[in-house]
Amino acid sequence: MRRRVLRVAKLASLGVVLAVVTLVLPDASPKTTEFALVKVDQGSAAALGPDVISILAVGSDARPGEDFTRTRGDALQLVTINTRTHAASIIGVPRDSWVDIPGHGIDKINASLYYGGPQLMGDTVGNLIGVHPDYVFVTRFQWLTQMVNWLGGIDIRNPFAFSDEYLKPKGFRAGRIHLDGYDALAYSRIRHSLPTGDFERSAHQEIVLKAIQAKVRANADKPGFVEHGVLDAMSHMDTNLSPSQLFRLAQVMAQVDPSKVRSCVVQGGIGTSSGGASIVLPYVSQARDMGNQIRHDATLSHCG
Repeated sequence: MRRRVLRVAKLASLGVVLAVVTLVLPDASPKTTEFALVKVDQGSAAALGPDVISILAVGSDARPGEDFTRTRGDALQLVTINTRTHAASIIGVPRDSWVDIPGHGIDKINASLYYGGPQLMGDTVGNLIGVHPDYVFVTRFQWLTQMVNWLGGIDIRNPFAFSDEYLKPKGFRAGRIHLDGYDALAYSRIRHSLPTGDFERSAHQEIVLKAIQAKVRANADKPGFVEHGVLDAMSHMDTNLSPSQLFRLAQVMAQVDPSKVRSCVVQGGIGTSSGGASIVLPYVSQARDMGNQIRHDATLSHCG
């Protein structure tokens, strides 16, 4: 009981500190908005298990000066977390998946961010998988570089060697490798030189996400680590969450057990749209099966 009282007191006092910092940060130095974290309306979507929260992570391909929450998404990963068991799952969706976008007809799934921002992006991915996110996290890819560098880099196990003449001419060797911020970005974005293109790129994005989470978890117990991360993020964030809500969400993510994280990518056939663009025809039954697996406990037993 005493531990619970102390924990509540800590959260309450931290909430006050974060609220005060929110007021003074804008005057401290020029800040750029690098990402948005939005709690979205789930409407009539089927409820998740009582211990499950879901976050759709979106990498925006916005150019300088563009609104990154209203451009096409370049990376789509639905993350679900079990707050009781600290297990998590990541489901990758190829950006060229040809789906019905509510109110806009059939188009590539990443266009839903352009048409309707985070809310429509969440609705569209949720309709495909059958699990609608509680939150949508949209970021510029440059922030990924900054975050990985702030963590001191990440370590991954790369399944096979590959390169890209523009992003990584010397390539990535197979096996265990260390990535700095730029390498993490390049690893997440390379597509054309991969045997299965966007499917493997999505899998690589999941590898990077898991490595970032593992690094966060390894440092989570250090005094001030989570608090400092939240405060730094707030100075670059557009959000409809309160400071105390942000801290609680950060704690949930930091407590995920890396050994309990599973990931899958929605597969599909390759086709061509009426306009001649290359598209992915997602296997909807597979996507829904993944959604059914994670709905109650955030656990993936198989990819389908």
